[in-house]
Amino acid sequence: MSTTTLTPAPAGTAGTTPPKVRNEEGRIGLRANLRHIGALARRNLLQIKKDPESMFDVLLMPIIFTLLFVYVFGGSVGGSLGGNRQDYLNYLVPGLMAMMGMNIAMAVGTGVNDDFRKGVMDRFRTMPIARSSVLIAKIVVELGRMMVAIAILLAMGFALGMTLGTSVLGLLAAVALSAVFGAAIMWIFIVLGLAMKTAQAVQGMGMLVLMPLQFGSSIFAPPKTMPGWLQTFTDYNPLSNLADAVRGLMMGGPVANSVWVTLAWAAGITLVMAPLAVSKFRKKA
Repeated sequence: MSTTTLTPAPAGTAGTTPPKVRNEEGRIGLRANLRHIGALARRNLLQIKKDPESMFDVLLMPIIFTLLFVYVFGGSVGGSLGGNRQDYLNYLVPGLMAMMGMNIAMAVGTGVNDDFRKGVMDRFRTMPIARSSVLIAKIVVELGRMMVAIAILLAMGFALGMTLGTSVLGLLAAVALSAVFGAAIMWIFIVLGLAMKTAQAVQGMGMLVLMPLQFGSSIFAPPKTMPGWLQTFTDYNPLSNLADAVRGLMMGGPVANSVWVTLAWAAGITLVMAPLAVSKFRKKA
């Protein structure tokens, strides 16, 4: 009577291989990654459709800021520029374009924090998708919101009499530069959203970061009107470089140095904060 020894089938043979779950980003191809980003971006857009009030900041902020600063400070600051309120309008609107990304970036951080609180992100982390695709989809949608805000800002500026000193190409380049820098800033707020316990804490910390950067820059007033110590801060403020670059692209003047410095800031922030954001996203409890 012969006996047959049954040996376990080696891993990977037909009929015994368990389904593979591709949780590692390195195993997900570019096409699949883009498909995941598109699906997640669509999910975020559907959220906005269900809650249209979330667009109020994008729709109203450009109008309020333009009217407030032009008609409250336009006369005095315009005089320091050697002109009038109309000259200040041409100075202000490009600066506000640079500011749009900073204000809208805060919504990314609060949105990520809120999704974790609701358990949505925990579900995403169990799915076979790239971890970065969840965060990139957030940025894609917020960039779309930023473009809406910039379009309203420009429409408001032209309605009040703003003149374009260069060309349409210069205007488009200014919008693109603002979007690149805005996307980089969004990574910072994603890290804040992952690090803070509540959305209110993200907003509070965001305001502590935004207020000095915005008002200690060349967005609202020329640095020559500021005291010496503040001028030094303004010179190294990345928002000043962005505002000066956008202003030069739209109104004319030297732009090469400001553009390259802005792109360097955007690249540096992204290279540091994007991997940190993905890492914190994986490890967040």
